[in-house]
Amino acid sequence: MMAKNKEPRPPSYTISVIGLSGTEKDKGNCGVGKSCLCNRYVHPKADEYYHEHTSVLSTIDFGGRVVNNDHFLYWGDVTQIGEDGVDCKHHIIEQTEFIDDQTFLPHRSTNLQPYIKRAAASKIQSAEKLMYICTDQLGLEQDFEQKQMPEGKLTIDGFVLCIDVSQGCNRKFDDQLKFINNLYAQVVKAKKPIIIAATKCDECVDHYLREVQGFASNKKNLLVVETSARNNVNVETCFTALVQMLDKTRGKPKIIPYLEAFKTHRQIVASATDKFEKLIVQTVRDYHATWKTISNKLKNHSDYENYINLEGTMKAKNTFSKHIEQLKQEHIRKRKEEYLKTLPRTLNTLLPKLEEIENLNWAEALRLLEKRPDFSLWFVLLEKTPWDQSEHIDNVNDRRVPFDLLCTLEAEKVYQSHVQNLVSEKKRLEMKEKFKKTLEKIPFISPGQPWEEVMCFALDDEAYKFISEADRIEVYRKHQREIIEKAKEEFQEMLFEHSELFYDLDLNATPSTDKMTEINAVLGEEPRYKALQKLATDRESLLLKHIGFVYHPTKETCLSVQSCMDIKVEQVLANSLLQSNLGRLNLYRDGTNLDKVNLLILGKDSLPQEMANEIRTQSTDDEFALDGKIYELDLRAVDANSPYLPSQLWTSGFKPHGCFCVFSSIESLNFIGDCIGKIRCEAQARRDKDIASLPFTLILANQRESGSKNLPILRHQGQQLANKLQCHFVDIPAGTFPRKFNEAQIKQALRGVLESIKHNSDIASPVPAIKDLSEADLRIVMCAMCGDPFSVDLILSPFLESRTCSAAQPGQSNSLMLDKIIGEKRRRIQITILSYHSSIGVRKDELVHGYILIYSAKRKASMGMLRAFLSEIQDTIPVQLVAVTDSQADFFENEAIKELMTEGEHIATEISAKFTALYSLSQYHRQTEVFTPFFSDVLEKKTSIENSYLAESSREPSQPCEDVFLHSPRGNSPAYSCYPDSEDDSEAPPPYSPIGDDVQLLPKCNLDNEGNEYPTHSTPLNCHDHERNHKVPPPIRPKPAGPKSKVNRLDPNLVRTIEAGISKNPRKQASRFPLVHTEDADSAENYAEPVDTLFKSKDFINDIYAVPDDSQNHLLKMPHLFPNAKGDEENGISDRSLRGQGERRPSKYKYRSKTLFSKTKSYTYRRSHSDASDEEALTTISGKDRKRKPKHRPSEEDPLLSPVDTWKGGIDNPAITSDQEQEERKTKKKPPKVKEDKKKKKTKPFNPPTRRNWESNYFGKPLQELVTPEKPIPVFVKKCVDFIEDSGLGTEGLYRVSGYKTDQDNIQKQFDQDNNLNLASMEVNVNAVAGALKAFFADLPAPLIPYVHHPELLEASKIQDRMERLLVLKDILRAFPPVNYEVLKYIISHLNRVSKHNKTNLMTADNLSICFWPTLMRPDFENKEFFSTTKNHQSVIETFIQQCQFFFYDGDVVDSPSVTSSPSAQHGSPGQLATPLVPLQLPPPLQPQLLQPTLQADPLGII
Repeated sequence: MMAKNKEPRPPSYTISVIGLSGTEKDKGNCGVGKSCLCNRYVHPKADEYYHEHTSVLSTIDFGGRVVNNDHFLYWGDVTQIGEDGVDCKHHIIEQTEFIDDQTFLPHRSTNLQPYIKRAAASKIQSAEKLMYICTDQLGLEQDFEQKQMPEGKLTIDGFVLCIDVSQGCNRKFDDQLKFINNLYAQVVKAKKPIIIAATKCDECVDHYLREVQGFASNKKNLLVVETSARNNVNVETCFTALVQMLDKTRGKPKIIPYLEAFKTHRQIVASATDKFEKLIVQTVRDYHATWKTISNKLKNHSDYENYINLEGTMKAKNTFSKHIEQLKQEHIRKRKEEYLKTLPRTLNTLLPKLEEIENLNWAEALRLLEKRPDFSLWFVLLEKTPWDQSEHIDNVNDRRVPFDLLCTLEAEKVYQSHVQNLVSEKKRLEMKEKFKKTLEKIPFISPGQPWEEVMCFALDDEAYKFISEADRIEVYRKHQREIIEKAKEEFQEMLFEHSELFYDLDLNATPSTDKMTEINAVLGEEPRYKALQKLATDRESLLLKHIGFVYHPTKETCLSVQSCMDIKVEQVLANSLLQSNLGRLNLYRDGTNLDKVNLLILGKDSLPQEMANEIRTQSTDDEFALDGKIYELDLRAVDANSPYLPSQLWTSGFKPHGCFCVFSSIESLNFIGDCIGKIRCEAQARRDKDIASLPFTLILANQRESGSKNLPILRHQGQQLANKLQCHFVDIPAGTFPRKFNEAQIKQALRGVLESIKHNSDIASPVPAIKDLSEADLRIVMCAMCGDPFSVDLILSPFLESRTCSAAQPGQSNSLMLDKIIGEKRRRIQITILSYHSSIGVRKDELVHGYILIYSAKRKASMGMLRAFLSEIQDTIPVQLVAVTDSQADFFENEAIKELMTEGEHIATEISAKFTALYSLSQYHRQTEVFTPFFSDVLEKKTSIENSYLAESSREPSQPCEDVFLHSPRGNSPAYSCYPDSEDDSEAPPPYSPIGDDVQLLPKCNLDNEGNEYPTHSTPLNCHDHERNHKVPPPIRPKPAGPKSKVNRLDPNLVRTIEAGISKNPRKQASRFPLVHTEDADSAENYAEPVDTLFKSKDFINDIYAVPDDSQNHLLKMPHLFPNAKGDEENGISDRSLRGQGERRPSKYKYRSKTLFSKTKSYTYRRSHSDASDEEALTTISGKDRKRKPKHRPSEEDPLLSPVDTWKGGIDNPAITSDQEQEERKTKKKPPKVKEDKKKKKTKPFNPPTRRNWESNYFGKPLQELVTPEKPIPVFVKKCVDFIEDSGLGTEGLYRVSGYKTDQDNIQKQFDQDNNLNLASMEVNVNAVAGALKAFFADLPAPLIPYVHHPELLEASKIQDRMERLLVLKDILRAFPPVNYEVLKYIISHLNRVSKHNKTNLMTADNLSICFWPTLMRPDFENKEFFSTTKNHQSVIETFIQQCQFFFYDGDVVDSPSVTSSPSAQHGSPGQLATPLVPLQLPPPLQPQLLQPTLQADPLGII
């Protein structure tokens, strides 16, 4: 009886499996499946199922613990959970009969009963009997799970009677059935449930199964379950059914036929298999994976475990192996496809010529391939073949084709296809070329003509029919590009041939409508003009570009690009001339007593130390011998990367006299340039004059490693940087040197430093400076046209081949000096070689003693440019015309050359000029003596030329213009060529001189409506000269009529002649400093008093004033240079004084030559010449009576360079208006119009004039019409911003320096035609796009920031508390119209990004606000009251830019940059007299050693 405290055990049943057993004679070769049935039920997993269970055992195995000398096996127990959730344990016993492997008789056991008796026993026992697993367990029990039969005895609860329904092995089914019948009769006596298991139904014999079913039907309550242990079908059902018969509480078992159960089982297996295969495919991607790795990875995966349980590990491994093989084959297939895909390109590279392989078979071609030098780059020969079984398939980095692959049929097909393609391509190219020739023969094709209009002319052509439509269009487009390019070149050449037509234009880059009508009328007769009829837009663009070039003639805008004469001349002179100057060397030898020189050596990496080591190598105990004198050198090598660079320059124990800057690459050169700029800016900020005046010398290191490939670029860039920084440049001398630096370089650099020291001491000394021996006696300008068909060496050879030729002063990269005996003395002649476009400014504003005008006898445009240039030269200046051709034979063999040479000689005869020819094939005509007569003529007329120049300079006010010839330090040369700004052309001054690369100080600029800077018309304040000389001449008391105009400096020889009879005290010209500090102004008693008793020159009128000298109170006479409205005296010189001397006023050469005048006259549009000298010329030429001279005397200046009022355009300019038109204007009633205008002005709101002169469907439209909810930003604005941010955020002066207006107009016009315009394809610079963007906002009908919010913004800007001010501004922004707000947010965000690059573009938020606030707010500039709030307007925009994230993106407030850290100068108060300079925006100060030695100040105020 069970203890009360113990829980009841779960029900347990013991099932005995019985069936036919015995010897082979009894049961046949195999059993009936009792063991397999038990195995499958107890161990259902596939890996635990064993197919073979033998009953033939050895005596030892029979006596082991598993069999234990019994004829039954204990299979263990199975626990099942019933439907009611109660566990049920089944113990499985198999009754069998073991046969001795020796006697083949049943083993002797303790139970000697026959099998039928033993099988029917209801109780069994066997002490310590172990559970049976498989046959391999016998004798190796310790290697398997050891589980004992419980308590050594069991009571049988039911029987499973196994009947094999398969085709037995040597066994008759009837015998089996007979044995079963006897067995059943014995078992039924035990009164235990019995169930028949029809085994091996997977091999079932139908009538056997029917007999079994018949046998069962004859018995009471006997069920038959059709099973298959191998397939695991109905095994569990069989035992479960028996348990249900034992447990009456369970329901009646449901027996499923084998076929139906097998089908269900296969579905389960198929589903598991499918899931497992998918799992393998997803998991295994590399065919190198192993089963061990994958099985460990998947062992916890349900799909993996399910499949293993159903099918077993072996099948799973087989599935894995099949997948691995598929992956490998797929990899091989892809590699093969790659190789075959690469093969055509390989064959195209190695066998590109059809003639080589056209008749070769594939085997012969393979032999040819092996002989190619690049064979190993494309193919690989493998030791192990075939290739797909070698390791090469895994070498994915080796793209070479295995050579054995070429032996396949696929490779041979590729070769055949390659040959066929070559044949077809050859035929196609031949036909395309034939079609191209056909197009060339069609006379009806014009530039820009569509293909559809031309197609009909080629329909019958053989080539047309052969090639495809795409090829036809390609050939036609190529043909069109050629004829368009040729037509454009011819059109450009035609414009140059008509040069006289364009020198009549007003200062505006876009001429008036009348002028454009005249230009088109003149050019319209030209076939080259009509050739571009279908490309009218391009033709207009070329025309405007040409006009823009005439207006801004610089190297940058030169239409010849790299063929610009200025660039070529600089390159030739830089490579040909010696850099040392003997005159300066002599001056140094005589003047300095310096014994010790402190030198800084600056550079990157190890270059400074190498330079120092080289100097020490050439020194003896730090003493260096130079030109017969010993100097003690103290060297300090400094790495430019050092963060302590500024503090290393100047210490108490080391004060450098000069700095050697060494470089060996573009990177190190740029780094040195930036470093020098920072040093100078810091010195300027600290007002350290010693550092600011420290002479720098650029020294190019020898290129030992990289050779001389980059040497020309380094040399050119070094010279350019030296010109920009106003310092010396030391080149690598000719020859081969083993080290980076040599003695010649060191000596040349040291001489430059010593010369600078001497020059600085001369400036500081009160003693007048000695005359510079390098100063020129004559200044000659040689002009040549860009793009002429001759080399620059040819026209320079007469000078460069002379032994007396030397380099000009540093910074004059386009000049040379020539020592030549003229008359009885040796003269120094400075020859400046320029292009015609760069010479325009020289012709007007510089003192030139003579011109050498070069033209090509092969080019009409060259003669046209010469005529246009010569027409405007004063006829007092001698001219030498030079025709260039190949040989004298050209004159007789070529009519065009003969015509141009004859025309040049004829013009020279008319104006009494010299004429000669240069022949490229003749050495004689390239000697200096060719120009000796011309030099003699110039020297003879030198005095009259200078007197005429003085008179013209006094009579005609002119704008500041950059000089070709460097002035002395006290000459106060202007900083830039200043062009008046206008509404039609907002182009800024050129970024560098049109003549040289020497950069000087920028003038203070104002802003126009678009925020662009334009120079003021007053002379700029030269801060650096002001620092060197603090004395300012006293103002003149009684004559405040107007600002004094700049007068160009005269030749120093003439200055000395004038100085001979007057005081020699140095003084600055008052007109150059319109704004002075109060502490520099003289007291009232220093005002000059008018006098009539002083020395008077005949060349000046009596209206003069005396200026007291600072030291000796000598009275100096100054001419009256103020313009007035009275006849001839408005120019400052009385005609009576000139007539009294018996001199006539100078005219121009166009009035002395019928050829020049007729060309000019033919282009003149309603223009007559009112100048007295003009009338004289007309009388001489035409013989007509002189007309009465009008009161108004227009300027004889080139209209493109004359300082006319910017608001006067076209023929309304008085400089080009006829007398008749002026009289007509005088008769008009202007006062009523003025009154009417004033009335209108009171009621008419401010509306600035548009900058466009064409109708637009986009620009100038309201902002609301240009945006949509999907695209809140105008397309044009987004394109411009994207272009600028992609390519130009680092552009210096972005939005401050505008591009050419013609480019801006072109951008807007093309956008008008196509809103999908690609700015990158237009090849325009960033400044032009930036200018077009600003113009877009300037053209809006209403400003982007509405007027209604201006008062609120201005009031908010005055709030003192910063955070409160920002919050108020943010609230105002939110009140903007949505369209305006989104666009403003976009453009301010862009400007914020621009300001973040201020280290490179120098555009801080302050600078950007200065440029943009007039565009975004557009105040009324005519209202004087607005000027008091200018700073507030600007500060609002600056705040928007700085706090962009706060205003528009709810970000944090950023700290504003401090005043000291900003590279922009701070705006002074309205009362401030002089605006402080901007340290980081200005180029470095001029180096004194690069200027001419000081001249004594001009007492007449001319210099």
